[in-house]
Amino acid sequence: MSSPSAPSEPRRARAHWWGFGLYLVVLAAHLVPLMVGPASLVSPTKLAIMPALALAVVIAVVPALAPTSDARTAPTIRRARRAAALLLLALAFSWLGDGAGLFFPFFGAELPPMLICFGFAHLLYIALFTRGLRDTRPRRAGDTGAGDAAPARRRLPRWTLVYAVWWIVMIVLLWPHLGALAIGVAVYGLVLAGTAAAAALGSRATALGGLLFLASDTLLALRLFLPGADAVIGDVAVMSTYGLGQGLLAAGTVALLRARRPHALADSDAITDAPRETSGAA
Repeated sequence: MSSPSAPSEPRRARAHWWGFGLYLVVLAAHLVPLMVGPASLVSPTKLAIMPALALAVVIAVVPALAPTSDARTAPTIRRARRAAALLLLALAFSWLGDGAGLFFPFFGAELPPMLICFGFAHLLYIALFTRGLRDTRPRRAGDTGAGDAAPARRRLPRWTLVYAVWWIVMIVLLWPHLGALAIGVAVYGLVLAGTAAAAALGSRATALGGLLFLASDTLLALRLFLPGADAVIGDVAVMSTYGLGQGLLAAGTVALLRARRPHALADSDAITDAPRETSGAA
């Protein structure tokens, strides 16, 4: 019988997610100036979005991935920590991309360094979903993954082929207007589609996050390069889909990582509790 003062496991788990609520507040603090002003708050609040999301990830994932001396769970924890590092690096490069004009004034234009920074962020996301999260599953003899709360998929779903179609359509539509940036935008489109597709290997949350990230960059590309689109597509649409997409990618990844920790410990607890049950019955 547990102590009445001991918090339940669901309550303790929920306690680690408050950082994502703070992230939504920071995102809203950016969207409001975009809609109604003042314009002076747009840039500083934009630069606060990714740090707030990184903080939410750290708050939620660090307690679950604390180092352990248990030889059975330590390899799983180490792999999960590497996956978390990939996520945080992706958010760091996204932050650099958000502030590309401020951080890289020597480029003379904001778009080239922004494409480079977000390009690296997408490569990190692809590595996270194709390798990082797969490697966090506990490796036990005879493990079929049936006990996993959210096992990583082994193959891309067929529906992700829509992202290849998206890339072709965007290139055909924008190529006449891209000029010297044509090759860079085409390559960036490939890694963006790669992130959206790879995110489907994680969970429904990460898949939706990848889709929203792609939607945001699609709106931005149309606004930047397609004549007349800037009159229809506003900053709020771009930044809301971007913020929600990044948030879902991060939250979905954290949920997958946290799911590995209790699973890895479940066997240890069962082994530890077995002698107690035997002695209790005696």
